[in-house]
Amino acid sequence: MSPRDKDEDAPRNPFLGLEKSTVLQEARLFNEMPINVRKCLHILTKLLFLVNQGDSFGTREATETFFSMTKLFQCPDVTLRRMVYLTIKAMSTISEDVIMVTSSLMKDMTGKDDSYRGPAIRALCTITDGTTLQSLERFLKQAIVDRNPAVSSAALVSSLHLLTQGQDVVKRWVNEVQQAATNSSSMAQYHALGLLYHIKSKDRLAVQKLVATQTRKHLSSPFASCLLIRYAVKVMEQDPDAENAGMYEFLESCLRHKHEMVVYEAARAIVNIRNVTARQVAPAVSVLQLFLSSPRPVLRFAAVRTLNKVSISHPNAVKTCVLDMENLITDSNRSVATLAITTLLKIGSESSVDRLMKQISSFISEISDEFKIVVVEAIRALCLKYPQKYPVLMKFLSDVLRDEGGYDYKKAIVGAISGIIEHVPEAKESGLAQLCEYIEDCEHPSLLTTILHMLGERGPSTAHPSKYIRFIYNRLILENSLVRAAAVDALSKFGSQCEDLKDSVVVLLRRCLMDGDDEVRDRVAFALTVLEGQDVAPVVNQLPLSLSSLERALREYLDTPMEQSFDLKTVPVETSPVNTTSALQEMFEPVEPELLSTPAASAESQRAETEQRLGAVPELAELGMGPLFRSSGPVMLTESETEYVVKAYKHIFAERVVFEYNVTNTLNDQVLENLCVAMEGGEQEIDEDDIVVVNADKAAYDQPCSTYVSFPLDPTIASQEFETCLEFVVKDCDPETGETDPEGYPDKYELEPVELGFSDYVQPMVRPNFAQAWQALEGGEERENVFALSNMESIDEAVTQVMGLLGLAACEKSDKVGATKLRHDLFLSGVFVGGHEILARARMAFDDGVNMELAIRTNNAELSDLVLDCIA
Repeated sequence: MSPRDKDEDAPRNPFLGLEKSTVLQEARLFNEMPINVRKCLHILTKLLFLVNQGDSFGTREATETFFSMTKLFQCPDVTLRRMVYLTIKAMSTISEDVIMVTSSLMKDMTGKDDSYRGPAIRALCTITDGTTLQSLERFLKQAIVDRNPAVSSAALVSSLHLLTQGQDVVKRWVNEVQQAATNSSSMAQYHALGLLYHIKSKDRLAVQKLVATQTRKHLSSPFASCLLIRYAVKVMEQDPDAENAGMYEFLESCLRHKHEMVVYEAARAIVNIRNVTARQVAPAVSVLQLFLSSPRPVLRFAAVRTLNKVSISHPNAVKTCVLDMENLITDSNRSVATLAITTLLKIGSESSVDRLMKQISSFISEISDEFKIVVVEAIRALCLKYPQKYPVLMKFLSDVLRDEGGYDYKKAIVGAISGIIEHVPEAKESGLAQLCEYIEDCEHPSLLTTILHMLGERGPSTAHPSKYIRFIYNRLILENSLVRAAAVDALSKFGSQCEDLKDSVVVLLRRCLMDGDDEVRDRVAFALTVLEGQDVAPVVNQLPLSLSSLERALREYLDTPMEQSFDLKTVPVETSPVNTTSALQEMFEPVEPELLSTPAASAESQRAETEQRLGAVPELAELGMGPLFRSSGPVMLTESETEYVVKAYKHIFAERVVFEYNVTNTLNDQVLENLCVAMEGGEQEIDEDDIVVVNADKAAYDQPCSTYVSFPLDPTIASQEFETCLEFVVKDCDPETGETDPEGYPDKYELEPVELGFSDYVQPMVRPNFAQAWQALEGGEERENVFALSNMESIDEAVTQVMGLLGLAACEKSDKVGATKLRHDLFLSGVFVGGHEILARARMAFDDGVNMELAIRTNNAELSDLVLDCIA
């Protein structure tokens, strides 16, 4: 067959190139009598195509077409009528006066023809708003309990959409929805359960009762059973400390369900429960093991993908499936084979690595980039697990790096090599050599800049740093300006850290002074200034400032008459994210969507949002507190099940502290007014005139509100504790109508104490080169002391406690302590309120407890003493 014949036989879109004006002209056919069913169906299809393609209709032309279409109700043809319903739903948002078609839809909804009733309900609810919903209430309640499953499902789904417009009205249909939940139809039962959950979703206790009630029933619908499993898991996650034995027993019973979909959903739910034990996971793994030998590819894929995730948290539980996994390596479905072999890589022994790598190499070119990335990440995890196998694994990564592949695939390989270099020091030389070879043919500028940055960070500390200079200098000649700028930075790091290479680097950089890009020229000029010995230490050692906070501080300085000059120390530094997870957790633990953005960027945006929120409070804005230094995370002052849930946030400014108390009222028959939190205690002496209390006007049911307390900051007090009490006026209200009693009475609610400690005054700051930063503060105030931490059972525990107490960030990954290490050096860095940098070097030794020699360097003697007092 010729290529032309193939093109002619290929499926084509009959509506390609459709013009809106032509279709609107054709729509006039709707007004003609008798109605031509075939032509009208074709025109309605064109209209739906244009609407769903995003074509914009003017309000007038859409309304004219809409009302012309309503004349088609005169035709009894079932297919035409259902197309009319679909078009009404599609055009209801762009036409005016669509409510005029209600009578025709009501007639179909209450008629005897079941083929009209369900679609008519769906179309009617699309054009219904809050004002007309009550007039339809009686008909919808009857439709929910209708014996026809299609009508009942249509009413239930429509009610779910109507929740956003008339929540109070839909809530009155609970009895009918509960009756529909006993329907023998699978879909009606599924939709009824979903509607019940959304009706009660704002009331956590009601949701728990709903789930507990439904778990004791036998749901005939497999769809409803899967939905109930997901709701049960949500209930368990919302209150992980509660007794959830009944929920777990329900999930375990679903493993014996007759429908495979329910069995898999239950197994997946069990293995994804937080803090699940190995004993609880075992039944789910056994079921998934049976699915591995299923003749259906979809079951094999689902089972092996789930076991792939379980192998990270419970590798021993998955080891029972090794034989079944090995049989899947030769599976005809390459997706299944890939997941099987990556799972074996995670749980396999060291002796099986060579064999598995040979099998991967045989089919890696046949799978998509998505699964190639899975393989690469599994190999990275394997190298971290068995560091001595790095030659085999690095060779494989080097081979696939030269193969064809997209950007994401190449990025994953570079990331894997980088991770191995970081955690396996012996692999540094070979890893950097592979990356140097790759950048000669790399087509992605972002990867080139990443690799050049890595060469600049890691290359100078290798045994022969000069061999990397040629590869970096080639980028200065052959690449675009972005890559050339990164190459300048990398070269300058070699020159500053390798004394014997400084002269050569200076010669190479001088050749770039006439570069065509001003960014490259500026970087070259700065690098030459540093390398040729001029005093730029104040610039080089300057802490990275938050640019958005710097801009706001400068604007405030310009807008307000000031006698003093602008002080950079008043500007908050840009925080570095402190990583508390292991390398394996970073790669394989699920990440929430809101956390997928850059950590530094998200922290900066969160700080800006907090500053804006506090600045919107008039009482706080009048204080002129300046830029926000740092905010602490929420501290629960009540249990999550109590009638009033209170969280405390601490916002630290240069001279004041603001306590923000977030209050949530969980009682639907009460409204709280004039809320405030009274604070007592603490070692600080505060004048009453300096205390600012901002009351919250009202706390309605399940609507959080905030009250604030602010007073001057005294950071010289290492730690102080305040007793807190919530004070408010209680007013009764009707849960149904929301009507509030005008009379109220004052009341109090005791809260947990809130602490203000040294770690609240410190912004953790990671220094990439701690030795250089330590040397830069050589002329500062240094204090040193020895502490006996006799109650610490390991160095790792001592590191965690010291970091938590001081609030400083670990530099150069010094917070990672080997399990068998008896000596360890911990490097800490941070910024104290007021812009004072703190560097700490702790030398620890374990011998029936931990002995620690702690040295502190700052530019303030009192601050150095304060840090030591915190440990003492």
